Amino acid sequence: MNESVRSTTPSVIIIGTGFGGLCMAIQLRNAGIETFTLLEKASGVGGTWRDNTYPGAACDVQSHLYSFSFEPKHDWSRKFGLQPEILDYMQHCVEKYDLAGHIQFNKEVASAVFNEATNTWTVTTTDGESQTADIIVTATGQLNQPAWPNIPGLDTFAGTTFHSARWDHNYDLSGKNVGVIGTGASAIQFVPEIVPKVGALSLFQRSAAWVLPKPDRPFYKWEQALFRKIPAWDRIYRSLIYWKNESRALAFTRFNSLLELFAWQAKRFAKHQVRDPEKFRHLIPDYKIGCKRILISNDWYSAVDQSHVELVTTGIERVVEEGLITTDGALHRLDTIILGTGFAASDFLSPMEITGRNGASLNQAWATGSEAYKGITVSGFPNLFMLYGPNTNLAHNSIVYMLESQVRYVLGCINTLSATPGTAMDVKPDRLRTFSEGVQTKLKDSVWESGCHSWYLDSDGKNTVNWPGFTFTYRKATREVNPDDYEFLQPSV
Repeated sequence: MNESVRSTTPSVIIIGTGFGGLCMAIQLRNAGIETFTLLEKASGVGGTWRDNTYPGAACDVQSHLYSFSFEPKHDWSRKFGLQPEILDYMQHCVEKYDLAGHIQFNKEVASAVFNEATNTWTVTTTDGESQTADIIVTATGQLNQPAWPNIPGLDTFAGTTFHSARWDHNYDLSGKNVGVIGTGASAIQFVPEIVPKVGALSLFQRSAAWVLPKPDRPFYKWEQALFRKIPAWDRIYRSLIYWKNESRALAFTRFNSLLELFAWQAKRFAKHQVRDPEKFRHLIPDYKIGCKRILISNDWYSAVDQSHVELVTTGIERVVEEGLITTDGALHRLDTIILGTGFAASDFLSPMEITGRNGASLNQAWATGSEAYKGITVSGFPNLFMLYGPNTNLAHNSIVYMLESQVRYVLGCINTLSATPGTAMDVKPDRLRTFSEGVQTKLKDSVWESGCHSWYLDSDGKNTVNWPGFTFTYRKATREVNPDDYEFLQPSV
């Protein structure tokens, strides 16, 4: 390590170049800190918006709120941004804030080890190279590791198989017999796009999703001009979206009965678009609305209602060369299998191996479920800060708002460390325990604990993903760094 650099400002390695990583880098630059490096496993920035290029990929949070507060975009093409436009926005941020020189592409992190003698982290990438820094900020997100279903015989299929997050754009679906496994957020978007092209589609549904109409439309030219010419209106518009979305937190976390209005709306919406009574019956969930992610789409129900779309609710037994065999013994002959099975959202930082004080691994620390103080720091892992960590996901508002809160908190920690170069800060175990117990207590009143199995829960049924309250309370909780929450460690060399 360059000691002259260390004597002025801590060096930082940021892992990932999605919204979190870019936000962290931009705010470091704004604070006059240039001693940072972004490590990106892929060949371009964008995170989930780089990876998910399936037909119809779009955001379910309004464009003006799903963007940085400090970098408004006045010419969004529509109310809910499409994948190409969101990715273009992120690339614009890289260019405007001159981040390219700080990014190392094709650098997938394999491990990070804390050196207690020097209070530094050594990060090793899969190409065998190592780098050392005072601080690590992980910005890998929760939706970066595609979840592959554990179905016997999947590798024996003679046709083409791909995950929706790794869409094969060179493969022509025209006239093909296609099987889609999963009816979650990705399938809701790509199924309506491919239905007109395929010869037949078998939709394998384990459980139905609650689907509401999407209040989306293109912006008119005059609206874009208004946003551009009157920046205050852009801010007011964003604020109105924020508070409208924020009000829904009450329904998810405290007054679950309020969600029944949305359930009624979803059923009414489905009834108007689904003519087949058998399909309609299977498309309405049997669990409380909000227990799993509520989805929004204007063409999902009408797509499934098409005569060449078969809705299969019988479980999958195995995959064979010709297709899928369900538990009733039926063979579904297929040319293609598309996995719309989502992501391993509760496997935070996987597959990286993180080793902290006393040789403890993060996997050991999280043996009973992932947890972090304010979703950011973990006891025994000094100077390791997480963005979009445990229990910071939202079901009602924009994660970008949460990321900006976390970045400000991490920046406060970096400023604290700058005052005493070489020091490391480790959150006290009792502070982490009290915080985590408080989060789990609040989650007990939430709709996510109403009995369904969702990606919000880990393998032991613990909700390690969602924040159980308002985003403005989280912002208040992360506004300032309290030094009393941390043990400050001095290097021995």
